[in-house]
Amino acid sequence: MDSLLDYWQPRLIALSTAGQDDDGAHDINHLHRVWRNATLLLARHEEADALVVLAACYLHDLVNLPKNHPERHLASRQAAALATRELAARDFPAERLAAVAHAIECHSFSAALPAHTIEAQIVQDADRLDALGAVGLARLFYIAGRMGSHLAHSHDPLARHRERDDRTYALDHIETKLATLPGKMQTATGRQLGAERLAELLAFRDRFAEEWA
Repeated sequence: MDSLLDYWQPRLIALSTAGQDDDGAHDINHLHRVWRNATLLLARHEEADALVVLAACYLHDLVNLPKNHPERHLASRQAAALATRELAARDFPAERLAAVAHAIECHSFSAALPAHTIEAQIVQDADRLDALGAVGLARLFYIAGRMGSHLAHSHDPLARHRERDDRTYALDHIETKLATLPGKMQTATGRQLGAERLAELLAFRDRFAEEWA
């Protein structure tokens, strides 16, 4: 299997970067991190097909729409269809194509599709882990800046007396979405790592609110 991974990884990297835009939160470094996260999960799930996971990790953002795009929830389906075509044209093992497509479709939070295979569960967890911790925090504010969001509400940063609005206030995104991720992880290792990384975000949020005030 290792030789198969070594053969396909550079080819998948080339495919994933061929049409990438300037989104620094979903660049090749993000893909490398997702694959690295996935290897931590694969170590506990030897029954999973590592080649399927590798392909889905590097191709899950083949179609990447902005967070505030009206068709954002369709991006993972579009990415899965494009990945299937591109992989088939490169003689990727045909018997694995459907599994790769399913893992790509299910990785998206906004798509809200259930992951029915261990490979899809690993890819979903691996991608969500990159939204947590120190790198996740940097990505949060990077994406918020691209969307034109404010850092936080001017006088109620922790939303104690208002509805949270993470499209307007970046800090709201920690509670609105990121705090929910550990509990939605599909693997035990994903839940453990997710909880550890979320704790870092929550500590930052509290410190931010103190300084913001």
